[in-house]
Amino acid sequence: QVQLVESGGGFVQPGGSLTLSCAASGFSLDRHAIGWFRQAPGKEREGVSCFRGMDASIYYADPVKGRFSISRDNAKNTMNLQMNSLKPEDTAVYYCAIDVLCGLGMWGDYASWGQGTQVTVSS
Repeated sequence: QVQLVESGGGFVQPGGSLTLSCAASGFSLDRHAIGWFRQAPGKEREGVSCFRGMDASIYYADPVKGRFSISRDNAKNTMNLQMNSLKPEDTAVYYCAIDVLCGLGMWGDYASWGQGTQVTVSS
């Protein structure tokens, strides 16, 4: 059974940091393109970052470039999103996903999803 479970969300002040983790079970992450999406209240879901293992290609959405970092831990079968210099506009539910279309952009049309974890950035 394919399962993705996010953790690490929470409340943080502007300028702070959080690390999101996504644990995979029932399959190996290293066989899939992986990614993180987010959805803020009243807004559409948007891609944040993705990693395509076949050529080590990484994509970051413009709003998070230089602040967020995606990684994969094959030994733990997890993927992570390190988020630094957080801003109030980063507030959203964050979702990990596999089988993401990842290149010059990212799309989740054919992805499998975790349940999401809330990130709130506020003073």
